[in-house]
Amino acid sequence: MNILSAAQKRHTAKAYDAERRIPEEVMQQVYDLLRSSPSSVNSQPWHFVVANTPEGRARIAKAAQGGYSYNAAKITDASHVIVLCSRIDMDEAHLEALLDQEQGDGRFRDAAARAGQDGARRGYVNQHRFGGKDVAQWLEKQVYLALGTALLGAATLEINATPMEGFDQKILDEEFGLNAKGLTSLVLVSFGYSSESDFNAGLPKSRLTQEATFTFI
Repeated sequence: MNILSAAQKRHTAKAYDAERRIPEEVMQQVYDLLRSSPSSVNSQPWHFVVANTPEGRARIAKAAQGGYSYNAAKITDASHVIVLCSRIDMDEAHLEALLDQEQGDGRFRDAAARAGQDGARRGYVNQHRFGGKDVAQWLEKQVYLALGTALLGAATLEINATPMEGFDQKILDEEFGLNAKGLTSLVLVSFGYSSESDFNAGLPKSRLTQEATFTFI
């Protein structure tokens, strides 16, 4: 399936077939897509919690209570659920880990190149930390780039997906001890195969026209 066909065909699944499971080799491609996602100055301010067992999905579903109960079945009936987490800050340990990984992957021809990358990245971090005072929001934006990559990737792999912001962040952060790790839960994505009760699968896609969406200059 080409990428445009996948984008036009994909939909947000509203109900999953609880008996169908995505092969792990297919999900591994989703994991690789998430790791390969772009981020500003290669900041990679994310961590992904993967639930591929009923027990794991039940832990995530604890955050779909009360006003969020409409999302519970999309979590428990799915094949896999991923919690996309964002770093709360770009601390020194993460900045150094990024540099070391880039060094190991052969990104720097010499020490000056390493120092240049470090300085540029810290410049953006400081701009958001001290200038815009929006570093957490800036980091969250990078995680949403990974979300988009995963959703389009799932469509090309012909599996269904459901992004969800409707959950209790505090419950999930406590369940997985995220804050102590410098992380916070941001968005969930379920993956699986739609059931016959997925009403959204049969509806036509609706988007604003090209004329309304673009300005060509």
